[in-house]
Amino acid sequence: MDKKKILLIGTGGTIASEMGENGLVPELTSDQLLRYIPDISRICQVECVQVFSLDSTNIMPQHWVQIVNALREQYERYDGFVISHGTDTMAYTAAALSYLVQGSPKPIVLTGAQKPIGFETTDSKQNLRDAFAVAASDMAGVMLVFNGKVILGTRARKTRSKSFEAFSSINYPLLGMVQDGRLIPYIRPDSGERPVFYDQINSNVALLKLIPGLDCGAAKWFLEHNDALIMESFGVGGLPAYEAGDYYETVKDGLDAGKIVVMTTQVENEGSDLSVYHVGTAIKRSLPVLEAYDMTTEAVTAKLMWILGQTRDPKQVARMFYDTVANDILAFK
Repeated sequence: MDKKKILLIGTGGTIASEMGENGLVPELTSDQLLRYIPDISRICQVECVQVFSLDSTNIMPQHWVQIVNALREQYERYDGFVISHGTDTMAYTAAALSYLVQGSPKPIVLTGAQKPIGFETTDSKQNLRDAFAVAASDMAGVMLVFNGKVILGTRARKTRSKSFEAFSSINYPLLGMVQDGRLIPYIRPDSGERPVFYDQINSNVALLKLIPGLDCGAAKWFLEHNDALIMESFGVGGLPAYEAGDYYETVKDGLDAGKIVVMTTQVENEGSDLSVYHVGTAIKRSLPVLEAYDMTTEAVTAKLMWILGQTRDPKQVARMFYDTVANDILAFK
């Protein structure tokens, strides 16, 4: 049997970093990364392309489009794809690619590392090997592979800042594990016959994390300067009713001006439910706010940017927001 042909797409990140005068800086290309794992030739044939070399803190939505363009240009030539990426914003990129490349029958796998590949103690080499094992499998769609875990692109989140077990799957089971170089699949994502690519996004989306006593002026400013506002509230969700400011009227004014408001929760697991408390039902019953339910904030952010790149009509935005893409939202009502 011929070996699968995989494209390694380099974007920078810790995995490709070397120590500079002021800390780690992405320096290595995807070709240079590949030289550290020559044994990968036993798994698949690999070719490389470098789209940019950035610390993932500096990655912006336009860089997601660059990755999409590379995937679209090379899609027919390869059986699967590995994207090496910095860990800090990898979950955002994984979510974004899930919306910008929908229904891919071929695996698109993001991975990275907590330690550079040139360090004596590093997770880089194993993460790359695991990513190639998944990319050469019959899995489909966008996934994140890290520390042996295979995580759906819309459900990934970085939950540890330093340890090798950096990523978790939020409100959704793992797709599988990679052990001793072998993929053990638990769930095989659905796919289409051909992928649908998008390259129009609107990054004019803001996120406001509520803290006790925060004046509604911040929400007002965000709504005035953005097309959409995601509000991370407390617990299952709701808007405060402070004497010093009226969140309800602030959100209503934003909605009346054609802005999109999504309510979500700061709590990592189990999602929002605005119908539980008065602070939530007061807005859910009377204002056309959207609710994130079991979606991650990373997925909500990327989905809004994708949707607003296609339409600004509030009714269409709401319909598309609740349409499930890559199992990003399941527990809604």
